[in-house]
Amino acid sequence: MLIGFATGDDSGVYRLTPELAIVQSVDVLTPIVDDPRTFGQIAAANALSDLYVLGAQPRTALNILALPQGEAYREIGREILLGGHDKLAEAGASLIGGHTVDDPELKYGLCVTGVVHPARMLTHAGAKPGDGLVLSKPIGTGVVATAVKGGLAAPEHAAAAASSMATLNATAARVAIEGGAHACTDITGFGLIGHLLEILRASEVGATIEARRVPLLPGALDYCGMGMLPGGSARLKAAYGCKVDLADAVGELLADLLFDAQTSGGLLIAAREAERLVERLHGAGVREAAVIGRLEAEPVGRVSVV
Repeated sequence: MLIGFATGDDSGVYRLTPELAIVQSVDVLTPIVDDPRTFGQIAAANALSDLYVLGAQPRTALNILALPQGEAYREIGREILLGGHDKLAEAGASLIGGHTVDDPELKYGLCVTGVVHPARMLTHAGAKPGDGLVLSKPIGTGVVATAVKGGLAAPEHAAAAASSMATLNATAARVAIEGGAHACTDITGFGLIGHLLEILRASEVGATIEARRVPLLPGALDYCGMGMLPGGSARLKAAYGCKVDLADAVGELLADLLFDAQTSGGLLIAAREAERLVERLHGAGVREAAVIGRLEAEPVGRVSVV
């Protein structure tokens, strides 16, 4: 076993030969959008992201579907599975089975397996002081999804969030590895701050985030101002706020978004030549990628937001 629980990485890794390791992860979601096929695409992209973070190539997947009883849900389940297959096909991975259970709450996800060369993995533990921090997608899916559930989100804002969540992190991961990245994670349920702290702990470094350089989804700041921060995001702020030093100039709403729990967010990449990496990402079509901060030698395990 090369990677298990110790560093909090996104997938487990088991070496088969000196040049081949398998990478495995599993992720399950409750619906975050109304359209079943789009939900399936988002759930699959979310699960596959755990492989891309380590630089792995997805190979196989197993569906996991929890479905309420009733004829109407059979068609909904079919559309969800088709959405998941859309993204597996885009990733070049094969669906080889799955499991369905009766459940009063609809859920869908995948167990995914990929391959990687053991010497070419990106992990949480490789970041170094002086590295820049690059974020490949805008944040704000939590507040936009909450606004959608409340019937308050503009259609164009809901569409932008869904498109972002359904976008694979394959290109961002490939460019990061080609650009010599030192460490990587994806921004999902623990928010930007929570996942950054995973890198800081594993790499024994600190970080400075320039809040106004963090890309945001359209409407996210406005919905946060309307009180649309989901309960999970508020709990993240309560849990991680003690490890964050906020400058007075950072507005409360923007600070809240840094803790917003994400679904199928982008990659957070630590790299020495961060500005050059962003240029390469833009050239490859990852157009909202941005340098959002840097890593420091001290204080270890803390984030300064300026």
